[in-house]
Amino acid sequence: MKQGFDNETYIKKQSEQIRKRIGEFGGKLYLEFGGKLFDDYHASRVLPGFAPDVKLQMLRTMREQAEIVIAINAGDIAKNKLRGDLGIPYDADVLRLIDAFRDFGLYVGSVVMTQFQGQPAAVAFEQKLRRLGLPVFRHYVIDNYPYDIERIVSEEGYGRNEYIETTRPLVVVTAPGPGSGKMATCLSQLYHEHLRGVTAGYAKYETFPIWNLPLKHPVNLAYEAATADLSDVNMIDPYHLEAYGVTTVNYNRDVEIFPVLSALFERISGSCPYKSPTDMGVNMAGYCIVDDDACREASKAEIVRRYYTAMTDCAKGRDAEGAVQKIESIMHQMGLSAADRPVAAAAERRSAETDDQPAFAIELPDGRMVTGKTSDLLGASSAALLNAVKALGGFDKPLHFIPPEVIEPIQKLKTGLLGNHNPRLHSDEVLVALAVSAASNASAAEAMRQLPKLRGCEAHSSVILSQVDEEVYRRLGLNLTCTPHYETSKLYHK
Repeated sequence: MKQGFDNETYIKKQSEQIRKRIGEFGGKLYLEFGGKLFDDYHASRVLPGFAPDVKLQMLRTMREQAEIVIAINAGDIAKNKLRGDLGIPYDADVLRLIDAFRDFGLYVGSVVMTQFQGQPAAVAFEQKLRRLGLPVFRHYVIDNYPYDIERIVSEEGYGRNEYIETTRPLVVVTAPGPGSGKMATCLSQLYHEHLRGVTAGYAKYETFPIWNLPLKHPVNLAYEAATADLSDVNMIDPYHLEAYGVTTVNYNRDVEIFPVLSALFERISGSCPYKSPTDMGVNMAGYCIVDDDACREASKAEIVRRYYTAMTDCAKGRDAEGAVQKIESIMHQMGLSAADRPVAAAAERRSAETDDQPAFAIELPDGRMVTGKTSDLLGASSAALLNAVKALGGFDKPLHFIPPEVIEPIQKLKTGLLGNHNPRLHSDEVLVALAVSAASNASAAEAMRQLPKLRGCEAHSSVILSQVDEEVYRRLGLNLTCTPHYETSKLYHK
């Protein structure tokens, strides 16, 4: 894939912009960090060259100035809300985020429980964090938030919230997912800082939509497709247009809430420092696109992938019909269809050639298409994985990396002791078997060395994959989609 984004320029421009904003507010800035602070694979797919952890790399250049506050909605803890991409609860993700930040040399100052109402699960998690040595603060539900400004900016509103002790000029407020109360946390802190006579400011860091790209640019439309389940809509920022005569792009929630935010700022500090939602942002991604055509094509591919994902969610019984309809509308605007995914067509052709048995296809970095079929020994995704490393290593397809005497004991273990009805090896089992073979087989060892080359490749299954196979392909970094139906008509699928 062509590189369309300059990572190094982004780090430089972004850190400069944040430092500038800190200076404008007298040396203290609360920065709301929207989206993923790391593992931002959506951005890396639509902006080829964007490193998934580039935001962390940028913050690392400011680590002496920055501290991180992680916000988590107490209601999400009580509901055991899961991250869709990782499948782990939000409270577990808080611990994962803390570990990741610390690994990057960043200081995590505290955790704040937002919308706290004494939920037992939230109290238990709070106690766990304290035992781990982490400061925890409580922020409470405010009736009629964010519209009752008089109540919000009072002792009954923000005044009830515990003041988060911070020590550094840049306070990054992040969260495991949307709806965690990041903005409310920042504004509550501004209220308390003002009471203490401390001058502090607020800014927002959202990568998408990219404010200085056209409204219907594929990169921005890909963001709409990615958030189709949230009903986000990109729109022209009317406040920015009125104030400056310049057309910029924002999204509906920020535009709708801006008059309320402006009034809150005026109540807290006497005036609002911003004339528009766009003014609040510090995102410099649009200035770092070096090949617009490459980003356009990558974004179109992402929109089609999102369509397949939404259709698969519907097939799994999830409430995703609205997301499907919205993505279909975006695809219509772009002149795209489900057929604009060559790897899906390859998987379907291979399935048709094998009496509609499950099949799998992988598009290699050089454009070659490799497929895998279902057999007595291997599932289609496992077969395609082996065929892909054979092709990348220049091996003959008939060559067997894993001898039958390695596969058969694994099958007996699965169907015998472990009681599995399917003897075929899943992708993770094939990789373990390949690693075992590599100890005594030079060809298998060479095949193992090809696996990193699959990162960023396209992959498609003609049926919905098992969770274990999905996870293996995710970890290998392939962009996986599935045809939205199961191999069988059973109601329960592992």
